[in-house]
Formats: sequence, structure tokens, C-alpha cells
Amino acid sequence: MKRIKCIISYDGTHFAGYQVQPNKRTVQGELEQTLAKMHKGEMVRVVASGRTDAGVHAYGQVIHFDSSLLLPAERWQKALNALLPDDIVVRDVQEVDFSFHARFSATAKEYRYKIRTAEEQDVFSRYYCYHYPYALDIEAIKHALNAVKGTHDFTSFCSAKTEIEDRVRTIYEAEAISSHNGLEFRFVGNGFLYNMVRILVGTILEIGQGKREADCIPSILQGKDRRLAGKTAPPHGLYLWNVYYDN
Repeated sequence: MKRIKCIISYDGTHFAGYQVQPNKRTVQGELEQTLAKMHKGEMVRVVASGRTDAGVHAYGQVIHFDSSLLLPAERWQKALNALLPDDIVVRDVQEVDFSFHARFSATAKEYRYKIRTAEEQDVFSRYYCYHYPYALDIEAIKHALNAVKGTHDFTSFCSAKTEIEDRVRTIYEAEAISSHNGLEFRFVGNGFLYNMVRILVGTILEIGQGKREADCIPSILQGKDRRLAGKTAPPHGLYLWNVYYDN
């Protein structure tokens, strides 16, 4: 047996999320069906660095699986891409030690959130960025993002459905990058709670629009109450961009 690590990208538009669900199209389901074909019907379990919700995209999702097939890495990549649907692409394949685990070996993750700020919607990007055609105070946004960095209890910035009790996370980087007709948020942290990035983005957009004070983030964090934060930004602007490991 060998352990295979893959970096994959996928367009989340037509998936019900990453994780397998009964009678729904998922990224994990497509991966495992493809691997079953390659293993003559044998079930091969795929482990990912984490789940993504319906409509959320990935540029650098990391998965691993164990296989008895004797294929070099480049053959794995070609075979998987030939059999997978065209909204999933395998970008890199490596054989790794059995101590590697796509989820538990990860030391940090990077998420990006893309926004189109132009007045008109772009029909060709409507599934890949959030159309938010309002004037934004970039300095207020940057001030708010600085307050997000560091180690905090992010209870106020996660879904009320979150079952995880330990909600303390460390955000290493939080920035907004302006571009023509757009804005991209970038977050790097040691972990993220359910809907955390989307709630952060929704709240910071309200700050940028002047609906909230630029220095409100610390009090929202201290309140530990989801009702204190802003709306949850829609899923289609969110990308799991990169997963970091010690090596």
C-alpha cells in the first residue's frame, strides 16, 4: 500500500459541498467513484484537509488516500484527470509517508473571498465572486482587518449551528487587496470555524459601507454572540486557497 497526496481545485457551483451526502453530488463522492473505477470496484476512502459548503470553491484543497496500485505520481495525475468531471482538477500528486494526514498534519489554511464592486453584475463571474456594488471605505476595512489578526475566541463569527466547543483560533494574516472593479479578502490562520470567513467578510463589508464603526471588531469578539456580527456573505465568493504543512 502507498499513501497518495493530491492538491486539487474544484468549481463548487454544481456541488452540494465537499463531503459525501446521500443522493447529492459532492466532490468527495466524485473522487471516490473515480478511484473505485481505477481499483476495479474497490472502495477507496478519500480524506481531505477540511470540508467546503455548497457553492464554495477550492484552488488548493489537499486530499490523501491509500492505494495498492503501483503508479508513479505523474501517472496518477493523468489518470485521475482523465476520469474526473471537468469541474475537478488534480494539480499535483505526491507519494507521502503514512504519517501524513491531509487534515491532522495541516498547520494553517488560507481562504480568499472575491468581491465585484462594479455597478453592473458580470454575467460571466456571477458564480465566482460576490457582487457588492456599494462604495467602500478601504481604510476602515483595513483597520477592521487588523483587529481580526491574533488569537481570539471567534464565537461571534461562527454559525450558531457550530458544535465545536473550542472556538479559539489564531489568524496570522488578514488583508484586503483592491483591484479593478473588485476586492479580494485574504485570511491565513491555524484553523477556521463553520462559516467564519463568510461572517467576517459580511461584517467587514458593513464596516466598509459605513453601517458599522471601524473599531467595532474587538467588542464583537468580546461579546461571544453570533447576533453581534454582520450577515453571512454568500458561498460563491469563497475559495479554499491553500493548505500549509510543516514541510
